[in-house]
Amino acid sequence: MVDVVTEFCPAKINPYLAVTGKRDDGFHELISVAAPVSVGDTLEVRAADSDFRMTCDDADLPTDGANLVIKAATVFRELSGWTGGAEFHLRKALPSGAGLGGGSSDAVGALRALNRISGGRLSPPEMQEAAARVGSDCPLFLREQPVVMRGRGEHLAGDEQLSRGLAGRELVLMKPGFGVSTVWAYAQLAQRAPHSYQTAAQAEADLATWCGRDDGALGVGFNAFWPIVAAKYPALPVLARRLREACGMQLHLSGSGSACFGWVEPETDLAAVEAIVRQSWGDGTWLARASCLPNAKS
Repeated sequence: MVDVVTEFCPAKINPYLAVTGKRDDGFHELISVAAPVSVGDTLEVRAADSDFRMTCDDADLPTDGANLVIKAATVFRELSGWTGGAEFHLRKALPSGAGLGGGSSDAVGALRALNRISGGRLSPPEMQEAAARVGSDCPLFLREQPVVMRGRGEHLAGDEQLSRGLAGRELVLMKPGFGVSTVWAYAQLAQRAPHSYQTAAQAEADLATWCGRDDGALGVGFNAFWPIVAAKYPALPVLARRLREACGMQLHLSGSGSACFGWVEPETDLAAVEAIVRQSWGDGTWLARASCLPNAKS
């Protein structure tokens, strides 16, 4: 066992995201690709007494049970029977309300750290169960590689060709000064049904075509939320047009937004991209260069 653990909690992007309908339990069925990237938060965890306590360098984030880190710790205790405690300190690098999975990734970082501190009380399948209890997006961060998500996000499958195509691909991440509520975004899809949904058969066919590309076009994906989010927040399509016309960069929405990303090609002028982004969204825009992470431990 160890007393102190530091976990890197990567962001994720969704290069492909189709929503195929609403379930009886209120969740939505989706078919999506999620890929971890090289920017993220850092979670420091120190063994303590029987309590869980949390601090964060972002004063706007809650550090009580409303934070997924504390929720993950509670779930870990319930499943493992471990009676120890921990002090968590979260160093935020990712913006909130971005659709980058920061909170879910932080929660998985907490699960990993507690499992190490407690001497490995949970097996890999039990860790998957714990992650699923915390949130729909959490299990994907245990895989540490690009995955195809199905169901409400709990059914995950790796794809060797997909992993090879995405590993190491460079991108620019950007987020305007506003976030997009995931609850609102899904509600808007439901209101526009059935036209806002793809059939599962069509989504699977599109995904197979997309994953099968080996000519550099793998990153040209699809996001079901783009028409809805772009209609409410015109700053997104305006930037998309400017980047396309000036830099040849296609702007993609990640998750339900508001963060977007663009793939970096050898000819991409990154200085021009940054200048256009800041001219369009202001100097307070969050901007980061990253790459898709290669396959790691599972």
